[in-house]
Amino acid sequence: MNGIVVIHKPAGVSSARVVARVKRLLQARKVGHTGTLDPFARGVLVCCIGQATRLARFLVERPKTYAGVLTLGVETDTQDATGRVTAERPPARVSEEELHRVFQRYAGAYRQAPPTYSALKHEGVPLYTLARRGRPVQKPAREVFIYHLRLEAAELPRVRFEVRCSAGTYIRTLCADIGRDLGCGGHLSGLTRLESGGFTLDQALTLEDLEDLARRGASSRAIIPMARALPAVAEIAAGPPLMEKVRHGRELTRADVGPAAAVNDGQLLKLIDPQGDLLALLRLAPGTDAVEYCCVFAPAERR
Repeated sequence: MNGIVVIHKPAGVSSARVVARVKRLLQARKVGHTGTLDPFARGVLVCCIGQATRLARFLVERPKTYAGVLTLGVETDTQDATGRVTAERPPARVSEEELHRVFQRYAGAYRQAPPTYSALKHEGVPLYTLARRGRPVQKPAREVFIYHLRLEAAELPRVRFEVRCSAGTYIRTLCADIGRDLGCGGHLSGLTRLESGGFTLDQALTLEDLEDLARRGASSRAIIPMARALPAVAEIAAGPPLMEKVRHGRELTRADVGPAAAVNDGQLLKLIDPQGDLLALLRLAPGTDAVEYCCVFAPAERR
């Protein structure tokens, strides 16, 4: 069994536990996900099954969209509602106009310092483990990108918003930064991932949905074929000459992929065989005529 299952992760459970349950229900040998959701968060968790785990690193790179709730006036050590309160300042003077102005500052690229309570590692140890031991480590700030940050409603102290951002962006840190700029502090008090890797909440199954399908012997209905992964990536229909080259691992050039070579350097291409299955994932090598192999799937691996 190979493909993608999109799960609506509930609040109160870790991403790792969701993956373990998906693995058990599908009786799959390999299952991975394409981006952790904190236990208190809910929403889209994209699970890669079998050979689709080889696509996970490409899905992880894609932007993600969230709906969140920022609570102003309260700071916590984890930057979210699960942490210990470290400061309180009433946000009574914050206006909606000021909120819009501060939100606009974060559109585009900005340097974000990862939270000390995160899964990033320092000398092989997760930062959250060190923080819980009283030895927090602050990693250097790194550039993230905010495609849009939209104020949805403000009923102080709670502010509802939607954000689309690059991979690696911490929404709780974004909330803490906004709260700091407003002069009252703040933390993330609610989070729903609406989209990840091109898959949306509308496509997601609950764990109960998946359990019901498994009980009826219809688990395959939950699987999205690998050819439909990375929906924003251009597709090439592979004819016999190109399939032969790929099958034997021969060098490829832009001439081999035809009009698809017009996409930007470094972009991915999906090579689809006559049966509609994903044969390979390719990348246009920057500054050269070469086309690089990212993943190649043998016929038995594609189904």
